[in-house]
Amino acid sequence: MATSVAVIIPAAGFGTRMNLDHPKQYHLLAGIPILVRTARVFADNTHIDHIVVAVPADRIEQTEMMFGQYGLVPGKLKIISGGRRRQDSVKAGLDTLGTDTDIVLVHDGARPLVSAEIIARCCDAVLRDGAAIAAVPVKDTLKKAGSDGRVAGTIDRTSLWQAQTPQAARRALLERAYINNGDADVTDESSLLEKAGIAVTLVEGSETNIKITRPEDLILAEKIISQSGEPGFRIGHGYDAHRFAENRKLVLGGVTVPHSHGLAGHSDADVLTHALCDALLGGLGAGDIGKHFPDSDQQFAGMYSITLLEQVVRLLTGKGFVLANADITLVCQAPRLAPYLDDMKRVLGRACQVDSALINIKATTTEGMGFTGRKEGIGCHAVVLLQGNAIKKDFS
Repeated sequence: MATSVAVIIPAAGFGTRMNLDHPKQYHLLAGIPILVRTARVFADNTHIDHIVVAVPADRIEQTEMMFGQYGLVPGKLKIISGGRRRQDSVKAGLDTLGTDTDIVLVHDGARPLVSAEIIARCCDAVLRDGAAIAAVPVKDTLKKAGSDGRVAGTIDRTSLWQAQTPQAARRALLERAYINNGDADVTDESSLLEKAGIAVTLVEGSETNIKITRPEDLILAEKIISQSGEPGFRIGHGYDAHRFAENRKLVLGGVTVPHSHGLAGHSDADVLTHALCDALLGGLGAGDIGKHFPDSDQQFAGMYSITLLEQVVRLLTGKGFVLANADITLVCQAPRLAPYLDDMKRVLGRACQVDSALINIKATTTEGMGFTGRKEGIGCHAVVLLQGNAIKKDFS
C-alpha cells in the first residue's frame, strides 16, 4: 500500500470480569502475555507502518521490558500512557502519529487472534469507502427483556452484526469524529464515526477473532491456538566439563567464585554457562557451542561467557522461542558453591531475559568418585524447556 497505516492498541484497562489480580492484557495465554500476542500480529503485518500501544501509566516500563523479551523492540512500535476511557487512549495514540499517517486502525489489546486477512480487508475497505469495521453476523436468536425479567419480544437478527476490531478510518475522518463527539461516552470508534455522520462499512470478521473478557475465553483461545500450528515446546540438554588450572579465575554462571584454581579453557571456561548455551542450542537443533564459538577463533579468547550466552539468546528469540525454564546441576567436590547460586541465577536470568526464578541451579558432589571427586575439574548438566512465541514460523 502506498499510504501509511498505523494501528492504535488501547490496553490501559484492567478487565475486572477476568477476576485477576493484574490487568488481563498481561495475563498469559498459552504461555505468552495476551498483549504480546496482539502486538505481534501487527508487527509482522506488511500493511502496518506504525504501532501505538496505550497502557496504564505505571506499567510503561514493565511493558517495554516484556515486549523486549519477545523480540518486540522500538522502531515502528511505540508505548504510551493510556487514558481513563478507551476513547481517551485512542485519542492519545492518535495525537502521537506523524502527519504522514493516512489510515488508522484501532484494535483491542485483548483480541490477540485477529488474522492478517481481516486486517487486509479493513485496510482495503478504508481505501475504498473511508471507514470500516470488522464484524460477524449475529447467529443466535435475540430476545428483548421486559422490566419484569420476562421476554418482551424477539428481535429480527437479519440485519444485526456483532462488532469486532480492527475498526479503521481515514485519519482525517477519525479526527473529525473526535472533534464533533469526543466527549461522548462510546464503546467503540464506529460509534464516534456514526455520531459524526460518517458511514462505516462492515467487513467480514471471524468467529475466532475473540476478545478475552471472561475466564472461559482463555480456554477457547488456547484451543484455537493449539490448532493453529504455532510453535510449541522443545527440550534441550547440555553438558560441559573443564579441568582445574592454576593462575585462572573460577567463573561459574557469570560469577567469580573464590578458589585456589580456576578452569582451563579458551574463553573464561565458565562450565555452567557453556552447558546452558549447549542446552539452548540443542533445543533449537542448532548444533553446539563449539560450532558457534570455536576455540580456534581468537576473538573468543578469554571472553566472558555471559556474552556468548547473550548471543545464543538472540538466536533463540530470532527463531521464535523463549526460555520457559532451566534446571542446572553443577558437579564438583570443591569449592562449596551454595553461597553463590543466587547470584548466578540473577546473572543468568538477565542474560536469558527471564525472571531468575525460572532458573534453578543445584550443586552436588560425587562422593570422591571420578574426576570431579578427585578435584581435577568441574562438570555441569543443563536441561531447558523452550517455548514457541510465534515470532516467526520459519525454523530453518
